[in-house]
Amino acid sequence: MNQYGDIFTEDKLQVLFPENRANAFFDALFGDVEEGSYNIGLGYAGESGDALNFELRLTQRPGKCLACNLTYGLPQVFSRHPVINVQGIVEAVGEAVGNSAVSWQLGATREVSKELHVIPLTIELG
Repeated sequence: MNQYGDIFTEDKLQVLFPENRANAFFDALFGDVEEGSYNIGLGYAGESGDALNFELRLTQRPGKCLACNLTYGLPQVFSRHPVINVQGIVEAVGEAVGNSAVSWQLGATREVSKELHVIPLTIELG
């Protein structure tokens, strides 16, 4: 396991990005949480040099369709949406590792399967 793997456990990831944030996002976006076709979770994907790699994981909700045309524009939406609060996640990650985050970037949506799409989140540490 890498040096940060023991910090970013499932419990810590739940604190950084609570499970109910997807419902709050869909409520803000559509006015109804039932309109959401996926759950959003945060995953830790390792480190590379001074960068920590995370993923915003979009998992299809039962009875819903996770259509790729709905997820490809999400990096731009997520980067500025106050409910998703990527900047807040980045600051909390920096605090967790005792280092400041210099910059962050959301990558393009990647379709892992019909039921799972991921948006890479790379955080550069100072």
